[in-house]
Amino acid sequence: MQVHDEIRALVEALTPADELEAQHQAECLAWLAETHDIFRREKPRTPSPHLVAYFLLHDETDGSVLLVDHRKAGMWLPSGGHVEPGEHPAETVRREMMEELGVPAVFHPRLGEHPTFLTVTRTVGPREEQHVDVSLWFVLSGSRHQTLAPDSGEFRSVRWWTPEEVANADPATIEPHLGRMLGKLESFARR
Repeated sequence: MQVHDEIRALVEALTPADELEAQHQAECLAWLAETHDIFRREKPRTPSPHLVAYFLLHDETDGSVLLVDHRKAGMWLPSGGHVEPGEHPAETVRREMMEELGVPAVFHPRLGEHPTFLTVTRTVGPREEQHVDVSLWFVLSGSRHQTLAPDSGEFRSVRWWTPEEVANADPATIEPHLGRMLGKLESFARR
């Protein structure tokens, strides 16, 4: 119950960047009010929706972010994963950073251990595996020059992308909300 209340507080504290994020925030808060069954219990989709923590490894020198070419999703995404039952999403970020990239998570100094962005998205893939992910997006400090140990079983490749490269990418190959998240991140940088 305590973690559920903490997650609701994280979602309530978000300031939506646009109308779609405001809609997703309202959907998420309604979902949190109607159930405590918010963590994935059975792969790939039970229950649906369930909670996910994404994290963008961000290099402030040029605004670039690390994306992974995810084998199952078939597109470039931020790293992240499903929040385990009873786990705080910031702990998910710490765990997934070590599992997926082999280095400790360093939360962005100005944004801290709080999500910056929220999305509610139907996954891709076979119909019997599709489900809704409620994703809290966190920002981590990183550098293009740091050594990573990517999980080759989960990712075909990893690479740093500038905001311009993300904007110019084929929309079918990249996480659909990423451009909006980068716009929100840029607005924080201007403050």
